[in-house]
Amino acid sequence: MKHSSSLATPLGRARTAGTVTAVLALSALGLAGGAHAQEAPASPKSKAGPGDIVSSEPTTFQYWPGQPANAEAWKINYNSTSANGKQNTVSGTVVVPKDGKTGPRPLITYAVGSVGLGDKCAPSAGFPDGSTAEAPLINAALVRGYAVAVTDYEGLGTPGDHTYTVAQAEGTAVLDAARAAQKLPEAQKMGVGADSPVGIMGYSQGGQASAWAAELAGSYAPELKVKGTASGGVPADLAKVAEHANGGESAGYIMMSAVGHDAAFPELKLDKYLNDEGRKLVEVTKGGCVGEILDAGKGKKIEDVTTSNPLEQPDWQKAINANKLGTKKPTAPAFLYHGEADETIPYELGQGLRSDWCGKGLPVEWQSFPGKTHVQTAIDGNGPALEWLGKRFSGEPAQGNCG
Repeated sequence: MKHSSSLATPLGRARTAGTVTAVLALSALGLAGGAHAQEAPASPKSKAGPGDIVSSEPTTFQYWPGQPANAEAWKINYNSTSANGKQNTVSGTVVVPKDGKTGPRPLITYAVGSVGLGDKCAPSAGFPDGSTAEAPLINAALVRGYAVAVTDYEGLGTPGDHTYTVAQAEGTAVLDAARAAQKLPEAQKMGVGADSPVGIMGYSQGGQASAWAAELAGSYAPELKVKGTASGGVPADLAKVAEHANGGESAGYIMMSAVGHDAAFPELKLDKYLNDEGRKLVEVTKGGCVGEILDAGKGKKIEDVTTSNPLEQPDWQKAINANKLGTKKPTAPAFLYHGEADETIPYELGQGLRSDWCGKGLPVEWQSFPGKTHVQTAIDGNGPALEWLGKRFSGEPAQGNCG
């Protein structure tokens, strides 16, 4: 069984012992058939816009090594928008079930959790051999008949550094992946198009990306028929996540986020704050997958890797705080979920986003998972999230439980 470095993610680490059964249970219906895709040529346009396809080629989607999904898949490059409003190119994957359906098919644009910053860690890099950690969770959507578009995010699978946890770039990448899927000719033949009801979904980093996409959809991609967003383990306030992680098991995430913001906003000049130890960690971070980065950063405090703390500077504070969720009301209802024993993203951050969105009059369905850690909640929450999205796709109104 081949295991790539992408399996070093927290979810990938859960693919052992008892949790293997939990993950596989989500995918038990998807054992039949492999993908036999045909190339979908990009449509040349005189003026490219967000979501337009730059290139596409057939690929395969295995939800576990040696277990192909009963689906067709395409690796795509598509136009999107960077955090500073400029056009960029992002890679991703479009997967459509081979169930014979040709009418309007629900489409989920799926945002994965932290995989690292190296191109080798991109979701699209691991789908062909089944080594992408969240592939079983994605397959659970496929077996329900939903098409799925999975962004690699900016700089993860394309030139440049990955703008990790820069919500402005993540949200556009998520929405434009849906647009690109709807424009892919081969996917159109299988029921994916402008009439497809759209769901937004993600956990952890993907929870941030999906929640930001939800807040952005009405203004950035109003033509998408977004029916709801399911976001879990959401790092709704990065400053508080950094405070929680500093010096702990997940301290490496702080450097990942710092590198991501420096990539999006070079004027922040991260390097001028780093000492030799910090520069070594940056080198590991830029080319590594998340397991390697977390191992390298374990137990380190910000003062261990810097000559002065950039998070105490106004420009860095402004950049980090710009990612804070809950300041805008999404145009479609939301399902939020969080583990009460989440050791990575504090539980109160999920509660805070729920409170903020409820306070703006959004129907929010909130589900907590008592005693569950970050990874276990990703697994346990996937089914309820998909069930909730399914009800939105079928036209059932969301009541929420804001109280």
